[in-house]
Amino acid sequence: MPPAKKRARTYDSAKIRAAVLAQFALVRDAVAGLTEEQLSAPTRLGDWRVRELAAHFTMAVGAVARGLEMPEPSKHEVALLDWPFGTVTESAAIADGTRELAASAPPAELFAHATARVEAALADAPDIRLVPARFGAMTLADFLVTRTVELVVHTDDLNDALPGLDVPYERQALAACTRLLADALAVKAPGASTEVRIPPFAVVQCIEGPRHTRGTPPNVVETDPLTWIRLATGRVEWRAALDDAKVSASGERSDLGGLLPVMS
Repeated sequence: MPPAKKRARTYDSAKIRAAVLAQFALVRDAVAGLTEEQLSAPTRLGDWRVRELAAHFTMAVGAVARGLEMPEPSKHEVALLDWPFGTVTESAAIADGTRELAASAPPAELFAHATARVEAALADAPDIRLVPARFGAMTLADFLVTRTVELVVHTDDLNDALPGLDVPYERQALAACTRLLADALAVKAPGASTEVRIPPFAVVQCIEGPRHTRGTPPNVVETDPLTWIRLATGRVEWRAALDDAKVSASGERSDLGGLLPVMS
């Protein structure tokens, strides 16, 4: 796991809390109208069907309530910028837990329970409260930022599995997800020779080499938020995005293929 030496950007906690609840509600409302046939549709997530994907949303958001219901850890262990690099270590356990949860109750019941539980847990919880996460204790404020990644990435998975469903992306959730994954790239490949632009949400510099000081940088990568999120999480390969003109890349240090995904 690369050390999070980069200073984490500041997020507006009230907006992040609202964004998590809003994005979860958008997914909940969409899933409520799915037929059994749609729930049985395949996804791009291995052997998961839409039913398992739906259950995973409730697991991801329910983790907030579970963490707040447990005793507060004694020390802060995981910085926000460490989180994207730790998820791969728990992927098997997460997949197993998701399958068990999906088999335990209908999606509507899982969403209703998770909604009530997380809203109650968040009502009086301060941002600095430490919560036990899979990879170590985090502040509640940081953990909620990670939930925007879970929600936005998997909303995109859901839309991919069911063309025409078109679940919207809450703007603050999409912004936070984009920014955290962009900052993770800068941690993974520190430097200032290449500028990665993801308008309107993020600009980061990365990759060792000559430092750019003013004017147009010699190495520039630009793409839209959803394409960036798909690249950063391995949903789309770098070369495919270039071939489809989803990414523009100029300069000898603009090839990010060897650095992606940053989270898997």
